[in-house]
Amino acid sequence: MLDLLFPPRCASCGAAGRSVCPVCARRVPVVTPPLCARCGRPSEDPLSACAECPPPVISVVRTPFLYDGPVADLVRALKFRGWAWAARALGGAMAAVWEERVDVVTWVPLSRARRRERGFDQAERLARVVARRLDRPLEPLLRRVADTPAQARLSGPDRRRALRDAFVARRRSARSVLLVDDVLTTGATAAACARALREAGAAEVAVLAAARSLGRGVPARCLAVESDGLSPGSVVAREAFSR
Repeated sequence: MLDLLFPPRCASCGAAGRSVCPVCARRVPVVTPPLCARCGRPSEDPLSACAECPPPVISVVRTPFLYDGPVADLVRALKFRGWAWAARALGGAMAAVWEERVDVVTWVPLSRARRRERGFDQAERLARVVARRLDRPLEPLLRRVADTPAQARLSGPDRRRALRDAFVARRRSARSVLLVDDVLTTGATAAACARALREAGAAEVAVLAAARSLGRGVPARCLAVESDGLSPGSVVAREAFSR
């Protein structure tokens, strides 16, 4: 019913019909192998770990996209405009790249003040799609007890200091947890959440984000375009943006 009243339109150019139209899909940056086995960073050769791996409290990280171009537009449409179909497209792509079995899915929560301001939690919306696609229970395992400043403006060390003790577990955690967020940058927020989950009993905490911000050093294949308009190996993009 909502799709009939407010039909999907491209987050980048506004064309009706899809979250990202076929023209803008030509610019979708997709994470393709080889990867760092632990943090999922695309690399020139397979790696067991790399310099950008998150702290040990996080077991493994995966993301389907790089945070750039139409994907960044789509994340912002979800985050600041509440577009439900953006969550469906991104969440579907996230579930498509996840291969491990977990006990439960949870998410990085907003503070009460920020959730009240927005009226929703974008990470929760993504987590609902992921949990449904993976056929795993969804549980609100974390509570944000500190309303930290916008993390995009802080350096890595400053983020870690700001996020210290920012999250607490609501209850005893399942043994293996999949933690969902919208964008992974330094991993400081996810690490703070993972630490709280481990203190509550989790033995494994994996992170699944919609997109990853990498800056320099991105392999050309992740940005290259085939004649059909999508990056090499971008089955995930086809699935996510064909609806």
